[in-house]
Amino acid sequence: MLFTVGESTCPVPRQWLFRSPAEPMGNRFKEAAHVLAAYQALAGEVDIIHDHTDLGPVLAGRRGITRQPVVTTIHGQVAQNRRRLAQAARHASIVAISRAHARSFGPIPVAAVIHHGIDLDIHKPGPGTGGYLLFVGRMSPDKGAHRAVRAARRAGWPLVITGRIREPAERAYFEEQVRPLLGPDDDMLAEQPLAIRVDLMGHAAALLNPITWPEPFGLVMAEALATATPVLTFPDGAAPEIIDHGRTGYLCRGQDEMTAAVARVPQISRRECRAAAEQRFSLARMAADYDRLYRAILQHPGRPAPEQTRTGTP
Repeated sequence: MLFTVGESTCPVPRQWLFRSPAEPMGNRFKEAAHVLAAYQALAGEVDIIHDHTDLGPVLAGRRGITRQPVVTTIHGQVAQNRRRLAQAARHASIVAISRAHARSFGPIPVAAVIHHGIDLDIHKPGPGTGGYLLFVGRMSPDKGAHRAVRAARRAGWPLVITGRIREPAERAYFEEQVRPLLGPDDDMLAEQPLAIRVDLMGHAAALLNPITWPEPFGLVMAEALATATPVLTFPDGAAPEIIDHGRTGYLCRGQDEMTAAVARVPQISRRECRAAAEQRFSLARMAADYDRLYRAILQHPGRPAPEQTRTGTP
């Protein structure tokens, strides 16, 4: 049973409170209404509730409507939500999405570390013959589109950029720090549908991902590997758990190293990149990890799963 929005087309039994996604994103009042309706609808109907919010376990626990064990996967940074996550841990088994992410929880118990999975039937391997480097991501200094432009320019490669520019801060960053660096061979595309983004990845020589923040996972890196595209990134957050230096890309200590690494991209086997995605970032692997966690929880009803259940990529 999936508690979602009425517009969802996911081919499973569904229930919902809101017909369409609530706007604006991040509205806590609507999120609270959604999660409370979900817990009330699922009470007694399923063996385990898997919640992808940090608010749900707290509200449901306070109202006493949590009858089943609860798993909650945390997708964002911990620092801003530490107190609420500590409360959620009283009612739910918490899943972090990387080992780096788990370390940021400090004393808050983490039941499992489970890396995300990629639909390998959609993210198919590409030839890498487009003659360009690629940046995919929202327009934010932490994501580093301006650093990607500089690295590509100094390496003598055209750069294709596609990313989210929705919020005023994102537009301001692009206009002030990215657009002035673009040359005649660089392309800035609007936020693209999945199929086009996958095609861009598959034809890119490499993905540039010069992040400067502790990103909890970094889905775009796993997606690039699935399309057989090497990744050049900085060793922040979960990047060292996704990219094998010298095998599926390069972990670069700064913009100069990233520029130099572009010349070494031909040394990376695109077949190895795809193989890494198949072995470590498939949907089947992710589902098996969660199934293992669910079974561990059901063996100990009435309390969260044992801390740091060993699931996910080694």
